[in-house]
Amino acid sequence: MNSLRTDLFVDAKGLACPMPIVRTKKAMNEIEAGQVLEVQATDKGSKADIQAWAKSSGHQYLGTLEEGDVLKHYLRKSSNDDTIEKKHPHVTSNEELEKKLEARENIVVLDVRESAEHAFNHIPNAISIPLGELEDRVSELDQHDEIYVVCRTGSRSDLASQKLASKGFVKVNNVVPGMSEWSGVTSTLTQ
Repeated sequence: MNSLRTDLFVDAKGLACPMPIVRTKKAMNEIEAGQVLEVQATDKGSKADIQAWAKSSGHQYLGTLEEGDVLKHYLRKSSNDDTIEKKHPHVTSNEELEKKLEARENIVVLDVRESAEHAFNHIPNAISIPLGELEDRVSELDQHDEIYVVCRTGSRSDLASQKLASKGFVKVNNVVPGMSEWSGVTSTLTQ
């Protein structure tokens, strides 16, 4: 399996509760909003602890991978995504996108979340190009395709939609509210 790209690594192996949370909280203060943190722990209770801490602190718990005795937890620092003004004029609801997918329409779903977010929960066949990589990877997309851009809440996808439109893409739709409320079919890295 390919390793997931993260912005900071925390080694909490061999530590018992509450130390994995203490180290996670400290590391979360060192990264920027939207960045991904990997926490490695051997305490089996750390999974429930980290999930609960992420929920109570407003950060996004992405998932946990087990490799032997080591639990690799992935979290994304919250970024107040909901407060950013939406500017791209073409907006599509989750329900509208789901209908197009069910009808097998010839569309492209572009997921601009970080690779770890995409790995743990994504729309099947979605192309993963994190927002920060879009400028360098825009050539991977066809300007003539009908593209539906998703992220967690519609904020990063709005910025990506604007970027694509500025590069000559004409059939670009920002999907709102995005994966945070997606009820359609999803895949994970274990499926």
